[in-house]
Amino acid sequence: MPWVWVSIGSNQDRKRAIRGAVQVLRDRFGALTLSRVYETEAVGFEGQPFYNLVAGFDTEEGVGELTAAFRAIEDAFGRVRGPERFAPRTLDIDLLTYGDRVGEIDGTELPRDEILRYAFVLGPLAEVAGDEVHPAAGRTYLELWNARKGPAESLVPVDFPFEQVTNQQ
Repeated sequence: MPWVWVSIGSNQDRKRAIRGAVQVLRDRFGALTLSRVYETEAVGFEGQPFYNLVAGFDTEEGVGELTAAFRAIEDAFGRVRGPERFAPRTLDIDLLTYGDRVGEIDGTELPRDEILRYAFVLGPLAEVAGDEVHPAAGRTYLELWNARKGPAESLVPVDFPFEQVTNQQ
């Protein structure tokens, strides 16, 4: 069963969207490994700051099933899709890795190039998976983070406790 990493972000109704997305992912996939939540500036457009984090989990679902599920979760939280790639959004969930797979799978390029381009993806990933090797770059996420020479995007940790999930009988 492959381990996957996903990025989760929101800059509209951030707390509700992030908490809700994490809960839906827990309900569907079980135990999650979560990074801290970070507040980051909007990248590529003028807008409210984002909350960003990464989550990891095991799944038997394929890449196409996962991307369709993430799109449905985004839609359920009011995501409006327009012609602009960089725009405010209630929720954004992107598949970053699918095990050690590399290349286009079910219309999704893996590993996602945002890992190497944006601090708000690589920073949280280095936090929770620092010793894991990027499937294409051949270096650990922590090595990539420490060697980062991209824009100095700010990553501000946010005190963001998630409610404990209990199974009620």
